[in-house]
Amino acid sequence: MVTKLTPFPIETLLIVDDSPLQRLHTVGLMRDLGVEMIYEAGDGHEALELLGLLRLPPSLVIVDLEMPGMDGVEFIQQLQSRKLNFPLIVASSRERSLLASVETMIEALGMHILGALQKPLNQEKILGALNSYGNSLASQEKDSVLPVVREIDLQTAIRNHEIIAYYQPKVDIRTGMLKGVEALARWIHPQVGMIPPNHFIPLAESSGLIHELTLSMLEQAMAQAALWNERGLSLKVAVNLSPLSLDIPSFVQKVSDLLARHALLAEQIVLEITESSVVANLGSALGTLARFRLKGFGLSIDDYGTGFSSMQQLARIPFTELKIDRSFVHGAHTRQNLRVILQSALDMAKRLELETVAEGIENIEDWRLLQDSGCTLGQGYLIAKPMLPSELPIWLKGHHRRLGELRPQHDAATGNEGSKPEN
Repeated sequence: MVTKLTPFPIETLLIVDDSPLQRLHTVGLMRDLGVEMIYEAGDGHEALELLGLLRLPPSLVIVDLEMPGMDGVEFIQQLQSRKLNFPLIVASSRERSLLASVETMIEALGMHILGALQKPLNQEKILGALNSYGNSLASQEKDSVLPVVREIDLQTAIRNHEIIAYYQPKVDIRTGMLKGVEALARWIHPQVGMIPPNHFIPLAESSGLIHELTLSMLEQAMAQAALWNERGLSLKVAVNLSPLSLDIPSFVQKVSDLLARHALLAEQIVLEITESSVVANLGSALGTLARFRLKGFGLSIDDYGTGFSSMQQLARIPFTELKIDRSFVHGAHTRQNLRVILQSALDMAKRLELETVAEGIENIEDWRLLQDSGCTLGQGYLIAKPMLPSELPIWLKGHHRRLGELRPQHDAATGNEGSKPEN
């Protein structure tokens, strides 16, 4: 019987490790978590033979990477070729960069990787991997009950204002002070509730509704910025642009008209563009972005580093901000390769006089690393999840009480308060 410590039921477990002592240690850890049926194998060959005999497939496989005969990597590749897709935890005493590479390989093979853990294993590491997978399963289950979205449904939702802007705070990395927000589209369906953007943005792109949706988001964001201005809270508001909108000749004028309607300065609005956005129609896109910059809008290169043309785009486009993708931020404090890439991006941005934003900050260790690395702004679940505009003042009051723990440790030790909180 599995104890409540595990976030999803583990009926059977397979441990693949060439060291009898390591297997015994892992067996003990898993029995303490309530797992009773545990199989063991000394290498990949033995594990594959055992899997061919088992009537009940394992709920989880914990596999060592460094083994004679068939190592862990080859074993995982054999599982994939035989269409055996079990949740995996890989473990090794080797360097973290190797573990990260294997983790990426497993994801690329379309297999379930719970975690890539450095030995020695302990309950905390294993539970962290299990909890991460449990949250993923819950998210997948929620997505599975979402309705099939039709073009007519999406068009109706946009025109009935069911797709609304949520706002995720962006704060100063040094002080923790709120400096801006990113507007994110959320569909509040009258029957099923929240529909996430990855469930409807692709349809908006393919159906041609993305331009109407983008203008709706800009309208909402500007109206909200004007309201915050009236209340003494001046924030930069970032809005994502679709690459398809960059090809529309009237787009710049429509956005400028919205700005004038809400009596905002262009510098208060940041337009976020993914680095691949200007590839399809380079001449038209560059012209549109140049006109936005001439009018004073901020331009942010979003998801920097995830494509192949990052450097080229920085050279072509008058960006004012570089936004580093979460894949280079999350877990950077434990992975030297990520730290090197992150630092090089920040150093380059500083030389280009660009503001830097790190997204996907989820733990205090990565936050500290970004402080030491000279990043300007940060956003992520460590700070706040996306929220309704009415929730921002409530969040802000609670956030002010956290400023001490978010400031650099030497500032906290000397009592340096930094900037005064916003009203």
